[in-house]
Amino acid sequence: MDRGGTALLRANGQLRTLVAARVVSTVGDSLTLVALMLFVADTTGQAMAIALLLLVVDFAPSLFGPLTGVVGDRFDLRRVMVWCEVAQGALVLLIALALPPLPLLLALAGVRALAAQVFLPASRAAVPAVVGPGDLESANALLGFGTNGAEAFGPLAAAALLPVLGLRGVLVADVATFAVSALLIGRLKPIPPSTGATESGVFKQARVGLGYIARTPAVRVVALGFCGVVLCNGVDDVALVLLAKDTLAAGDSAVGLLLAAVGAGLLAGYALLSRFAQKTSMAVLLVGGFLVSSAGNLLTGFAWAVAAAFTVQAVRGLGIAAMDVGVNTLLQRLVPAELLGRVFGNLYGAVGVAAALSYLGGGLLLDATDAPTTFLVAGGGGVVVTVLVAITLPRADRPVRR
Repeated sequence: MDRGGTALLRANGQLRTLVAARVVSTVGDSLTLVALMLFVADTTGQAMAIALLLLVVDFAPSLFGPLTGVVGDRFDLRRVMVWCEVAQGALVLLIALALPPLPLLLALAGVRALAAQVFLPASRAAVPAVVGPGDLESANALLGFGTNGAEAFGPLAAAALLPVLGLRGVLVADVATFAVSALLIGRLKPIPPSTGATESGVFKQARVGLGYIARTPAVRVVALGFCGVVLCNGVDDVALVLLAKDTLAAGDSAVGLLLAAVGAGLLAGYALLSRFAQKTSMAVLLVGGFLVSSAGNLLTGFAWAVAAAFTVQAVRGLGIAAMDVGVNTLLQRLVPAELLGRVFGNLYGAVGVAAALSYLGGGLLLDATDAPTTFLVAGGGGVVVTVLVAITLPRADRPVRR
């Protein structure tokens, strides 16, 4: 049944529960990251210590992508998500009580981030179990709208709560968000593993997941295209800061405005897609998202004023929303249920690595040239990747085979 996002939420209590749990948990993630960054800054005073924290939280778990998705394929997805939230809450509580020295803090934060990396593919693999095939687009758009809105709200909540609750209080508030999320997910119906998903060892299953992506043309093109676009364009957040301050000679408020532009476009895009995505081929939506998100950066390289850069970055946010919904929906339709967790685990792990490489390569390019040149190179590279995907994507938007 094809329905708009609002009608789907009203009609499907299971989806409401899953979206609510993801929103609450994402707010907690943002609270923890802000609180830990401030704690590390106050106790060490070293930028390198903050960089290490970000590497441990954002990059290191990506290296375990081939294994994190195996967990969702081997066990009941509801149980996996609940235990991931319980584990994260327990680790954050331990950090709040101990406020440990940097090495132990990094270890605890890293284990928590690994649990989150297990949770992500499990939550995406659970979507086809709570909605019908015709509602996948709207469900993915609703999840994207909720989680991205929560990511934007989290730092604001941290700024409001820190003066009142203090560092420990904010971390305890985050523990509460994980508890609420776990309770909500516990209300979902069981989502047991598919037949045959637990018959071999973990590492063999990881190899099977990688092999499936490598030998399945449609899935391979979607995954490589997604990673390629992220590899080209991931540096835009850093480049926007230098574009505003150095090229456009604007102040800190302009930096915040430009960084908010993509978020505004994302939320608008998800809201539109939750209502109208069913009317569009997912292959077309995917390629269109790749193109708009990349062209947005390309055109930002020509921006002559903050208003112009804001406009194209907001449009770019629409493209990122389309890209996200297109990728997730295509994979949920193309990939057999018993492999879905591994495919998402590998995909999001590879995307994390691509983003880290983009920061590194883009930073070197920024140092060697300037922000407009970096945007031109990044956006141009993304457009090239888009063209390759458009040429090679083989009938990806086909009926579900389960």
